[in-house]
Amino acid sequence: MLIDELNGARLTNPFEVLGLQPNHDGQGWILRAWLPGAKEVSCVALSGGKEICTLDCKAPDGLFEKELPEVTQPFHYKFKVKYPDSSVEVVDPYQFRDEAFYGLSTMYESPANLYKTLGAQLIEVDIDGVKVKGTKFAVYAPSATCVSVIGDFNFWDGRRHPMARSLLGHWVLFIPGLGVGQRYKFEIKDPQGNRLPHKSDPVGFYHEQYPSFASIICDQTTYKWHDAAWQRSQLNDKLKQPMSIYEVHLASWRRKADGSSLSYRELADELVKYVKEMGYTHIELLPVMEHPFSGSWGYQPTGLFAPTSRFGTIDDFKFFVDSCHQNNIGVILDWVPAHFPTDAHGLARFDGTPLYEYEDPRRGWHPDWNSLIYDFGRDTVRNFLVASALVWLDYYHIDGLRVDAVASMLYWDYSRKQGEWVPNVDGGNINYEAVSFLKWFNETVYRLYPGAMTIAEESTAFTGVSRPTYTGGLGFGFKWNMGWMHDSLEYMKQDPYFRKYHHGEMSFSMIYAYNENFILSISHDEVTHGKHSMLYKMPGDEWQQAANLRAFLGYQYGHPGKILNFMGTEFGQGSEWNHDSQLEWWLLQFDKHHGLQELVKDLNHYYAGDPCLYANDYDPDCFRWLDVNDAEHSVFAMLRTSADHQDELIMVTNFTPVPYVGYRLGVPRPGKYEVVINTDDKKYWGSGYSTGPKQMQASNISWQSQFHSIVLDLPPLATIYVKRVGD
Repeated sequence: MLIDELNGARLTNPFEVLGLQPNHDGQGWILRAWLPGAKEVSCVALSGGKEICTLDCKAPDGLFEKELPEVTQPFHYKFKVKYPDSSVEVVDPYQFRDEAFYGLSTMYESPANLYKTLGAQLIEVDIDGVKVKGTKFAVYAPSATCVSVIGDFNFWDGRRHPMARSLLGHWVLFIPGLGVGQRYKFEIKDPQGNRLPHKSDPVGFYHEQYPSFASIICDQTTYKWHDAAWQRSQLNDKLKQPMSIYEVHLASWRRKADGSSLSYRELADELVKYVKEMGYTHIELLPVMEHPFSGSWGYQPTGLFAPTSRFGTIDDFKFFVDSCHQNNIGVILDWVPAHFPTDAHGLARFDGTPLYEYEDPRRGWHPDWNSLIYDFGRDTVRNFLVASALVWLDYYHIDGLRVDAVASMLYWDYSRKQGEWVPNVDGGNINYEAVSFLKWFNETVYRLYPGAMTIAEESTAFTGVSRPTYTGGLGFGFKWNMGWMHDSLEYMKQDPYFRKYHHGEMSFSMIYAYNENFILSISHDEVTHGKHSMLYKMPGDEWQQAANLRAFLGYQYGHPGKILNFMGTEFGQGSEWNHDSQLEWWLLQFDKHHGLQELVKDLNHYYAGDPCLYANDYDPDCFRWLDVNDAEHSVFAMLRTSADHQDELIMVTNFTPVPYVGYRLGVPRPGKYEVVINTDDKKYWGSGYSTGPKQMQASNISWQSQFHSIVLDLPPLATIYVKRVGD
């Protein structure tokens, strides 16, 4: 019976039952309303307010009906409803069938249509000159037997607003009168009719924190951007631009006196000011997509379309991005399409079936992170994920997406033992579905947003990660150089006396440096879980630890490839990173830490001002080793040049605590040369060991495969940059 379906929240076809329906005998109409708890219901015209009828109570639970045999045409209306303790007027949602289903037919023409159709969309309908504002809800749950939208507006009662099912499995409803700030979720019945835990909106733009995790209706059109000049400037070749990235976890960068995190707007002031002063070109944020557990650092997201509400509203987040752009700072977001958490309010078995995840746990369960893996072979999942990437470029003006854990997506046997994974159709371990998805993701991003960039965190030797898809690559713009990170840190942890036996570890990166468009990354993963801070990875006493870190950073900035360092490295934080507190800013009162910070500031500003260091990162003709074989002294000397070889920069690193007097250095051309960066300078808390005369005149003595040479002294544990400054 109808009343049982209504009371049990099992109605699947509300537009065929509720609202204005043709009379079964073909004479006139029947008006039916389902308003649990109501005592009296009358109907008035939406335009003009003329009273039409009073409905008869057909069931005390709240079912009202009225036959209208004399009415020949459908009309729009609202109800006047009397409850035991109140009276309200409501515009019946079940007269807006076309509005509820609008957009579904074109949703899969482009992933961008998905976040403009699903979720909670604010719309306005013009009915007979009356503008009806409200929210259209749409959610994908093809195996559900029924779905209702619930919220404060209907007492979280799944009986009150049953949704209608489309042929493709989307459930829709337009509810007049609902606007910005209203909380909502979806009540879903699984294929057996069992009620699931209330689900947050998968395409929601804003969500509450624990314990409700409710989604919140918001307006994406209210913020007025002021970054048009920045957007125009980004239509350039990113490979030839400076990129010194400051990786940041917003909650723990800096905190207030009471221990709480800064808001987006406070970060727009303090963080942006700091990054600009330090000379970084980009900020990379650990995932800001909504996530239920702060301890995941954002890498277990449940709201891929929503900036976390921990730090403010969506407009507050846009203000932060806008502030970055107005200060010529790009914003990169970590994006996690590899896996998702099992939280009951999230995507896990969303409609009672593995809708987003692989069903077989040998493919759908991630043993490293106890999370679920997206089914990359399912079109609806692929569209959902690509849409979740595009929304950040579209609504939030993000400049780039760094894709987390790409290796775990590419290989079926990632972190699995024999027998714990299922081979592909060819018997191998490559996940062809994930490969196809990543190619499509990159093609879509670069086609729709040519000024954006995509970056892969990929730790294996998978070929062509940052090569175009038309050449067989995955299509990323850049790839983190995990090999360089591992080898260089292994080298740096050695006692300087033994580094001569590990010399090749430091130079090996240049063997494959041009296989990909690499970013030299020292990320958050390297300063937590017992790995020590960057400062305390270094051997030696207090001075040597700081000197080693300064020399290493100088070497990193001179090596081909873009630059990324995690927050705290720039001033030598002593403790490992702790996401529950702030960086150890108090250390800056000490010369050691302040000096390191000054070095990083100077490195950033010099790096961005000398094209030799960035314009030809991926051109092997613009790099050469001047000396890569001096293992006995642990000295490396490299040459970076402009494309026409008319401008050069030389970097020399001494990775021992022993200064070398009278070091002859080959230079390409005659003229005057000057040390422009010296990581051992006293202002950086170095020893201030002299490198020789301020300017050095090149002689005609050939050296290190160069026709000319200069002589200087190499300070201990230091990197120096030498530049030609005149004829």
